[in-house]
Amino acid sequence: MKKIFILMGNPDVESTNGRLADAYERGAKNGGHEVRRMNLGEMKFDPILHRGYKVRQELEPDLIAVQENIKWADHFVLIYPSWWSGMPGPLKGMFDRMWLPGFAFNFSPGKLLWKMLLKGKTARVIVTSDTNPLINRFMFGDSTGIIQRGILWFSGIFPVYITRIGGMKSITEEKRLRWIGRIERKGGMGR
Repeated sequence: MKKIFILMGNPDVESTNGRLADAYERGAKNGGHEVRRMNLGEMKFDPILHRGYKVRQELEPDLIAVQENIKWADHFVLIYPSWWSGMPGPLKGMFDRMWLPGFAFNFSPGKLLWKMLLKGKTARVIVTSDTNPLINRFMFGDSTGIIQRGILWFSGIFPVYITRIGGMKSITEEKRLRWIGRIERKGGMGR
């Protein structure tokens, strides 16, 4: 059995993303996995790096909790909508603020490569969009590259499984329920 941390990255808990997070959590618990969950929309933190990385901003308790949950977990699940071909601003701000040296990675002076501090963990990223995933990729490129490679892989989290669910504006309730069932089954497998 796995220790799974679910981060629902849509600020709106009462969304399809919230239903998908509920389904994954339900499946994981029914599968005997130990689960922790946080919802971005319920967290309190400043998403802005006011001075970039020149001055370290103290982390709010919710950001510290995300770090602790990621360190605790074997498997990290992130669910969010694609807005303008990327993650919602508050979610990106959360990563900007808390994905720091000493937690996720370390650089060594004079060395080309960095140390990945989160090795041994896996991740599932579930991204919803109004556009069909194939059309989205053809028109705008890979909108998951930042999270998959630039954030998670950079820190040693591998493999990162991506689930893209598109056409959300016109999706039927029947198809939405099929996706919810699939995500619940993935939760049961801890994958």
